[in-house]
Amino acid sequence: MGPFICVLKTHVDILEDFDPSVVKKLQDLAQKHNFLIFEDRKYADIGNTVLLQYTKGVYKTSEWADIINAHTIPGPGIISGLKEGGMAQGRGLLLLAEMSSQGNLASGDYTSKTVTMAENDKEFVMGFISQQRLSSDPAFIYMTPGVNLASEGDQLGQQYNSPKSVIVEKQCDVIIVGRGIYAAKDPAAACLQYRDEGWKAYQQRTAK
Repeated sequence: MGPFICVLKTHVDILEDFDPSVVKKLQDLAQKHNFLIFEDRKYADIGNTVLLQYTKGVYKTSEWADIINAHTIPGPGIISGLKEGGMAQGRGLLLLAEMSSQGNLASGDYTSKTVTMAENDKEFVMGFISQQRLSSDPAFIYMTPGVNLASEGDQLGQQYNSPKSVIVEKQCDVIIVGRGIYAAKDPAAACLQYRDEGWKAYQQRTAK
């Protein structure tokens, strides 16, 4: 699937056979196919703790993940902590401004304050995980999860959108596809389909 993606989103802590060779293989594939690695860790603690989680332990995420993300519940200190661990290595941070699961609390005042935090630290914050465009500042990238062409949701509260809805109607930039690709009979073919649908939607948006 490498030639068809711009970013590979990982959850490295659910791998049952993790060892450092996994990281090396991912980095080699990323270089070969020109995609970024995004570790979907969703940090959510005070600055000093997330700094240690990001740079230490088994995974040492700061050494290999181009992009990470974080909830803003702890306040702007979480950005400062992650920035200390990743800024010098050219990493970027996405803030979780909105989520795709039913009944989630990432809305209203939480979302608006998250946008303000991002606008106050554009040096490290590259954009948002969100369901729509949130800021008038064109510097931010919007990545949207919950994209699936064949399903409207699951039994655990996930709600799905189409590539057209995300890119044209909600003005976001990158579609995040999980089960629509890895649960398909032919993941590479499914990946190519999502790439083409996303690009078609982007062309439609920019043609206006």
